[in-house]
Amino acid sequence: MVKVKICGITNEEDALIATHMGADALGFIFAPSPRRITPLKAKKIIEILPPFIEKVGVFVNEDISRVKEIAEFCQLSCLQFHGEESPEYCNQFTLKVIKSFSINNEVPPNMSNYKADAYLLDTYSEIKKGGTGKIFNWDVALKVKEFNIPLILSGGLTSDNVKEAVEKVKPYAVDVASGVEIWPGKKSEEKIRKFILNAKGII
Repeated sequence: MVKVKICGITNEEDALIATHMGADALGFIFAPSPRRITPLKAKKIIEILPPFIEKVGVFVNEDISRVKEIAEFCQLSCLQFHGEESPEYCNQFTLKVIKSFSINNEVPPNMSNYKADAYLLDTYSEIKKGGTGKIFNWDVALKVKEFNIPLILSGGLTSDNVKEAVEKVKPYAVDVASGVEIWPGKKSEEKIRKFILNAKGII
């Protein structure tokens, strides 16, 4: 069964709703974003989470020492790099690493240089590093699966299209932020519920 990551968590209520509804991972954004969270606030949320939930820190071109500092302080279990981080940069960490790639219409030429624990595919935008609310051509995702690295599908997913996405791409996991929100940084319980049920093929 596909795993679900709810990204851009900013408060305890949304975190507990997401885990209660069956989310496998929560994403905490430590980079410029409407969903940015402070390490202290993220730490307090992480402390109340149930066991077996992945705590993913999302960073964009952050200093390596700062990433390690935040990861230890918050007790993150996984790191997601959403910028122009190099393969050498990504190799500097002992925690599991997700490398994000912005997809336009083709597989990024340097993708195979990254020995990450998973690849995350998001929709390319000249303005944003993520949270565009737009999908990309999922045929590109099928090509990326040939690398035999766990694939996390993101970009414009909602409860209305996630079932189709899972059936077509068969990713390791799906990732959503804006697709389950009332407004940036505040989630909708009903949207989270429908997204997870549709992603996991329960309805």
